[in-house]
Amino acid sequence: MYVPASNAEHRPEVLFDYIEAHPLAALVTASSAGMVATHLPLVLDRARGPFGTLAGHIARANPQSAQARDGDEALVIFSGDDAYVSPSYYASKARDGKVVPTWNYVAVHAYGPIRFVAEPVALRSHLETLTRHHEAGRPRAWAVSDAPASYIERMLGAIVGVEIEIARLEGKWKMSQNRSAEDVDGVIAGLASSADERERAVAEIVRARRGASRTDTP
Repeated sequence: MYVPASNAEHRPEVLFDYIEAHPLAALVTASSAGMVATHLPLVLDRARGPFGTLAGHIARANPQSAQARDGDEALVIFSGDDAYVSPSYYASKARDGKVVPTWNYVAVHAYGPIRFVAEPVALRSHLETLTRHHEAGRPRAWAVSDAPASYIERMLGAIVGVEIEIARLEGKWKMSQNRSAEDVDGVIAGLASSADERERAVAEIVRARRGASRTDTP
């Protein structure tokens, strides 16, 4: 991923927080059959490995489980905060007109060797962890044990677990850091006034990230 210095985020705790807040990821692997990607929720274990370990599962019928081999490098992409930035937000538009549209976004890329898990006990433990994480706080939280044991056994037979011990993390917060202070003010005001909740959320990220170096190109 191209990451200008002003957009880079290196703090592991910030990257981990973002991963946990945006668990639906794209798992990308390569093989002789070409590139393949699967969208799946992942659970992060911060304590396993130098940069944590991601765990999830895919359908056994998914070709990715056969095309990728244990130990192959995988790329996992997390994202979720993004917004179109109109040139009309910039104060400099009125001054010289030298502005173009862009897109603000956050992306976290995790790289590491993939490992497939088929052992039923380990798979069930993963499903219970995933379920507890996403059911936490719900008034009527569902548990794996709520379903008939025979049904869960069949479901376990239809999936393959995946684990990626993270070897490298990249974080990019592209949030108008290359613009002047007055243009950043305009971006914040423009996005904050939007009827779109996602754009208002990006306005707050721009506000939090303002003041970074402007030495890089967008």
